[in-house]
Amino acid sequence: MQDRISKMLDNSDAFIALPGGIGTLEEIFQIASWAQLNIHHKPIGLLNVDGFFNKLLSFLGQAGEENFIPRSARQIFISASTAEEMVDKLEDFVYKTDPIAAK
Repeated sequence: MQDRISKMLDNSDAFIALPGGIGTLEEIFQIASWAQLNIHHKPIGLLNVDGFFNKLLSFLGQAGEENFIPRSARQIFISASTAEEMVDKLEDFVYKTDPIAAK
C-alpha cells in the first residue's frame, strides 16, 4: 500500500477521501503523518457525505486543542459535503507555515 500512496503523493496536488473503512482511514493518516513530517503540504479533502467524517473531524479538533496535533498538520484537512464545495475549497487552499513548528 505504501507504494500506491507514494505514487499518489508524486502525481497529485491534493487528496480526497470518500466515506470508507479501515483502509481509507489508514491512507488518510499515512498522508497526514507525511505532512506532519514536512514531506508534503498538500490538502486532504474529506468528502463529508451525510456527516460521515463529523466525529473524525471532532477528534482531530480535540487532539489539536490538547496539543497532540500541531496546527500546521491540522490545516491540511478540508471538509465539504458536496464535490463542488470540495473543489472550491481545494482550489482556495494555501498552506500556511506554522511558526512554532518551524523552530
